[in-house]
Amino acid sequence: MEAMRPVPRTLLRDRAYEAIRDAIVAGEIEPGAVVRDAELAERLGLSRAPVREAFARLVDEGLLESKPQSYTKVTPVVAADVRDAAAVVGAMHELVTRAAVPRLFAADVEAMRAANERFVTAVRAGHVDFALRADDQLHDVLVRVSGNRAAAATAARYTPLIRRLERRRFSEGSNCRSADLHDRLIEACAAGDVDEAVRVTAEIWRGLAELADSD
Repeated sequence: MEAMRPVPRTLLRDRAYEAIRDAIVAGEIEPGAVVRDAELAERLGLSRAPVREAFARLVDEGLLESKPQSYTKVTPVVAADVRDAAAVVGAMHELVTRAAVPRLFAADVEAMRAANERFVTAVRAGHVDFALRADDQLHDVLVRVSGNRAAAATAARYTPLIRRLERRRFSEGSNCRSADLHDRLIEACAAGDVDEAVRVTAEIWRGLAELADSD
C-alpha cells in the first residue's frame, strides 16, 4: 500500500477559511460575534495555526475585524462596504461576460438555462442556499469560459460581503435576484449579443448596489 502523504498546510488553511467564511455568510456566526481560534479549531478538527491564518485572510477581506491581544469578531453588514463590493464584483462580471459571450457553446447556454430554472424553483420554495448556489452556477459559466483567473479571484474575494445582505433580504421576503434579468442575460448570450449581455450584467449588479443603499 502506498504511504499516506501529509495534507499540505495550505489545504488546511483553505479548509478553515472556507468553513468560517461560509458560516459568516450564512449567519451561523452573526455580525458582532466574537470568534476564538481555539474554539473554531476544535469544531473544525484542525490545529489553531490554519484557523489563525484563515482569520487573517477574513480580516483582509472585511468579514472579520481584529484588535491585537483583545478580540476578533464578525464585522457588521455595512451598506457602504456592500455597495463598494457590488461595484467591484459587477465590473469583474462585465469583464468576463464581454470575453465569454463570443466563446460560448450551446451546451454552455443550456447550463445557464438549467441554473436559472434551479434558481426560480429555489426562490419559490424559499430555499436561500439553493437559490444563491444556482445564481453562482449561472454566472460561473461565463467566468469559466472567459478564462480570466484574475477577474474570477477578485469576484470571489468580494462576493461574500454582498451575499450576507442578499441572504438577509431573502429571509425578509425579497426575491433575491430577478430571474427575468437572468432570462435576458441568457437570451443575449444565446444570440451572441455581447453588448446586450454586458448591459444586463451591469443591471444585475447595479441592483445589488441599490439593495445596499436601501438597507
